[in-house]
Amino acid sequence: MDRRMTLGEFLVAYLRKIGVRHVFGIPGDLALKLFFALGRRHDLEVLTLSHEPGVGFAADGYARATGTIGVVCVTYGAGGHNLVNPVAGSFSERVPLLIFSGGPGEEERKLGTLIHHQAREIESQHRIYREVTCASHVLLDPLRAARELHEVVCAVWAEQRPGYIEIHRDMVDREIDVPADLIEWDGRLHFHESDARRIEEAARETAAMFNASRKPVLIAGIEIHRYKASRELVELAEKMGAPVLATVLGKGAFPMDHPLYMGVHVGPISPAPIVARIDEADFVLNLGCLKTDMNFGNRPPHIIEANSVWAVDRRVDVKYHSYIDVGVNDFVRALLRQELRNHQETVTYANNLPAAPAADPDASPVRVSEVLRAVNDFLATHERYMVVAESGDMLFGGLDVRVPHHGTYLAQGFYASMGFAVPAALGAQVGSGMRPIILSGDGAFQMTGPEISHAASWGANPIVLVINNGGWGIFRPVATERPDLLDIPTWPYARLAADWGGTGLEASTAAQLRDALATAHQCAGFVIIDVHIGRDDLSPVSIKYIEAAAARSQPVADRKA
Repeated sequence: MDRRMTLGEFLVAYLRKIGVRHVFGIPGDLALKLFFALGRRHDLEVLTLSHEPGVGFAADGYARATGTIGVVCVTYGAGGHNLVNPVAGSFSERVPLLIFSGGPGEEERKLGTLIHHQAREIESQHRIYREVTCASHVLLDPLRAARELHEVVCAVWAEQRPGYIEIHRDMVDREIDVPADLIEWDGRLHFHESDARRIEEAARETAAMFNASRKPVLIAGIEIHRYKASRELVELAEKMGAPVLATVLGKGAFPMDHPLYMGVHVGPISPAPIVARIDEADFVLNLGCLKTDMNFGNRPPHIIEANSVWAVDRRVDVKYHSYIDVGVNDFVRALLRQELRNHQETVTYANNLPAAPAADPDASPVRVSEVLRAVNDFLATHERYMVVAESGDMLFGGLDVRVPHHGTYLAQGFYASMGFAVPAALGAQVGSGMRPIILSGDGAFQMTGPEISHAASWGANPIVLVINNGGWGIFRPVATERPDLLDIPTWPYARLAADWGGTGLEASTAAQLRDALATAHQCAGFVIIDVHIGRDDLSPVSIKYIEAAAARSQPVADRKA
């Protein structure tokens, strides 16, 4: 970095300083200068897709898989507005993205006409992004531009949420002042500092509750992932000797093959052994768990406040009082420093899948539960795969997938936007090098699945299981008035895979699916497996969730006590 640089030069130098290696985007006329600046450095790779929603999901998957910031660049208006939905999902689920948008220059704004891609006012896009980001700036002042970019990036990392930067096209080549402290800065970003006295007091009080308990339980949430506390959580669990559950959003925060891992807690629709274990718990330690309807099975959390501790959103609630300015990462480390009684509980993993038959059923179509069992068996013998679950039935089905510790698991477990999985998996593989298995319904695949045609140019080779029931099947149990609205056109998924440069396979029985997975593993390129299931078949968790949601949607007077 130099004291005086063009904004474009500073942007690239800054991104490299914080370790950015990839930028996801789609060029447009009001962002071309930005793309030219980004493309001048060979150690900064610009990856494009066909539509901005895919770009946003790819950057999101990249950030989740790498634990770093995902960077996106789009044009103003048509591009920026297309990107809002993925960014909203990243905001909801605590994913750090840095969004760059182009914009019209000063001379264009002086014309006195509306500018193409403009919605209401030139500033409208920035106002929209304020709703789905933790920090934002339009860089207009050469004296402040470098500092404003740095402020947004620091907020993105500290909050683990998206930030927005708008750079109008006449600013890219304009010289700016770079503060000396940014030139000398080592590029390391930091989380918010916790209050040391409050951390220790909260930890002491929590340790006393834990040591007095007979049947404690730990529940791991998404903030354990985001604030890089997974390793410390394993140490804490082993020190406590108590069972660990994950929330829907926090699945993967604790190793799924660890002896203390019991499974996924989804409130009253959890597997029966988990419901029973929570019911008998006399102390529940919630670490990084967001209080969402998805995390708690569409019911209020069935956890008694007097017997619980909640550490989330830089706050620790112990019984009926709170310690603020305490991050979950620092809180876990403080608990590790306490004297803790090891409960030495023997934990049995629980899921929702029916018992495995002696042999694979020959019946066609294959059932969803058999698909999930086949995936689990495949993962047990094949290392370094990640699983990316699409929203819809596979979001719930994915809760019963068990990924060994050398793999990982990604899903939009709260915002739940269909269309997430394929582009997110592409971004995740680029960042981590780990091959994805994608679980996607056919309805969601038709939204963004064709982005897989870019896989070869990205050096990616995911295996996509298209769970094909001819529509948006998860809504069929409740869409009794107009079920036809949930039907979608039939696509030749296996043939499309070949047309797009990959391999296409089909499976209608459990045995065929196992063979297809074995074949896909040997393929160097991407693979689509068209898995034909029954029209009304759903995963076990989806069935329970739909029933709970339907009960909640009834008028109060009609509900059963």
